[in-house]
Amino acid sequence: MGLKDNLKAKLAPAKDKVSGLAQRHEGKIHHGLEKAAKVVDEKTKGKYSNKIHTGTGKAKGAMDRLAHKGNDTATGSSTPPPDAPPPTT
Repeated sequence: MGLKDNLKAKLAPAKDKVSGLAQRHEGKIHHGLEKAAKVVDEKTKGKYSNKIHTGTGKAKGAMDRLAHKGNDTATGSSTPPPDAPPPTT
């Protein structure tokens, strides 16, 4: 077994645990991302609004993919949901 395979085998339980936590706390994570984006946007006086909203959208999309990876029981598919489009303001 190669180093890469060995590492994957050892990290699989941690990845599953993180995915489960992301599923259970999805709403709190989204709320935290929105709150952080709002604070940063206020501190920068709106100068970087577009970049902040783009980054927040990407972070939410990544979190959604992590939370729902392999758990699409409605369709029986194990593919993650597509990337969410960035929020518009």
